[in-house]
Amino acid sequence: MYKVLIVDDEIFVRKGLIKILNECSLQFEICGEAENGEQALTLIEQLNPELVIADIRMPVLDGLGLIQKVKTELKQQPIFIILSGYADFSYAQQAFRYNVSDYILKPVDEQELTAALNKITRTLNQKQLLSITKEKPLVETVIESLLQTQPDDQVMERIAYALELPLSSSYTYVIAEVQDQLPPGEMDYMPALKTSLQHYFRQEVQTLLLHVRTNNQYGIIVPELWMDERNRGERSSYSNLLDTLEREAGTTLAFFIGHKVSHLKQIVVSGASAEKCLNYRFAAGFQGIYMADELLELPLYYFDIDEGLHSKLIYEVEANNAVGYSTVVDAIFTLFQERHFAPGAVTNTIRRSMIAIINIIRQLEGDENTLQWMTELLHWPLKYRNLHQLKQVFQLFIGEAAEYIAEKRGGKSEGNIEKIKKYIDGHYRENIYLKGIASDFDMNPVYLGQLFRKTYGVYFNEYLLTLRIEEAKRLLRQTKKRMYEIAELVGFQNADYFATQFEKLENMTPTDYRNLMIGQ
Repeated sequence: MYKVLIVDDEIFVRKGLIKILNECSLQFEICGEAENGEQALTLIEQLNPELVIADIRMPVLDGLGLIQKVKTELKQQPIFIILSGYADFSYAQQAFRYNVSDYILKPVDEQELTAALNKITRTLNQKQLLSITKEKPLVETVIESLLQTQPDDQVMERIAYALELPLSSSYTYVIAEVQDQLPPGEMDYMPALKTSLQHYFRQEVQTLLLHVRTNNQYGIIVPELWMDERNRGERSSYSNLLDTLEREAGTTLAFFIGHKVSHLKQIVVSGASAEKCLNYRFAAGFQGIYMADELLELPLYYFDIDEGLHSKLIYEVEANNAVGYSTVVDAIFTLFQERHFAPGAVTNTIRRSMIAIINIIRQLEGDENTLQWMTELLHWPLKYRNLHQLKQVFQLFIGEAAEYIAEKRGGKSEGNIEKIKKYIDGHYRENIYLKGIASDFDMNPVYLGQLFRKTYGVYFNEYLLTLRIEEAKRLLRQTKKRMYEIAELVGFQNADYFATQFEKLENMTPTDYRNLMIGQ
């Protein structure tokens, strides 16, 4: 992190700048505040900030005076950003005589300040790289800077000299992801990986370009010349390396391998392609090796699974059918692989299933938090990083939820369906509907609809319509009631809709049916 000193005589301006800096997630932290140039001069000497953001007009000592004194009196030479109002524009131009990095007009625009800070970050990174010595290379800074930008030739020459590596040679950026099913940061694998890599590459003396990333990942810049002796094809070489690291580090790993580049300066391109490979972690058949050359031409799938498969899963869970829901889970995870589901699409599918199951549990007045695997699955991206691990925890949750639902329902789903049919037979003349009946019997409407069709071979709505039309036919034959009266008596709220449904089922209008019966 780089230190920033804020200098402005208006406290609200200072607090606004601090807020922007805290929110823009750049490599800066506030080390102090000053309300005039004289205070700032003292703080610069004490705190040694890399960046000073100063107003051009301040009491005691203004911004230009501060810059002039820093340049002539202090050993520390921070970068300056000057703030000025429109009226001070010509005055602010004088600041460029002192090599001010940027000036920004008030009121400060967040995007403009962020762009200026991005530019300064690159400058500071390169300045830090220039401090590398052969005895003590700043490896973390080197890698992170190379992955952010392409340094100039002078910086690259110093890097290559410090690392004893040629500039014009093939390099590949590899993300090694630990898949130990532990939360990020709980285990430090850096020492074990470093030792293993040194042995494998036979580079016990030379510095490895290895750094720590987020989410249990480590980044490695691999020079091709270190792999030549054992190269029997790129995938085979990385597979051998993966096996060695897993064995010596005692954990499961996956490699996400970027495009090979022909110059150390271009490692930013390899790094970007390795990052894209992370989106293919649920693709099929890669056995822990994910290569940009093989994957990035394949289209990712960003949508959810189809409604039929989702409904089938929920039905089998409600039926507590272990074979049924296991078969559906297999089908879902096969789709993840074959269609190359993006991580976001996988997350949406898992979340959708969880929400549906939680709603069922709550309808039964249960508590989903009593499920052991509920929390595990809720936070699965933090621990379960490949398809096998995710499928395993998903299956455990599904099985536990199915048992819990069956227990809450008392295992009477199959018996209840007969009661439900009798209820429909006795109340079809009323304004009944599937969702309301499901609620009355503590069942999910989708599950009830599928269970009804499975048991009686007809959809709920079709069965209900048949009952109503048969009763309407009886009334048409035996009474002189009007059509709207008959429609209301058999459960239709609208006479026209009744006539339409009658004709659809009987191929004639209610009036034609009555006339036919009278004629007979």
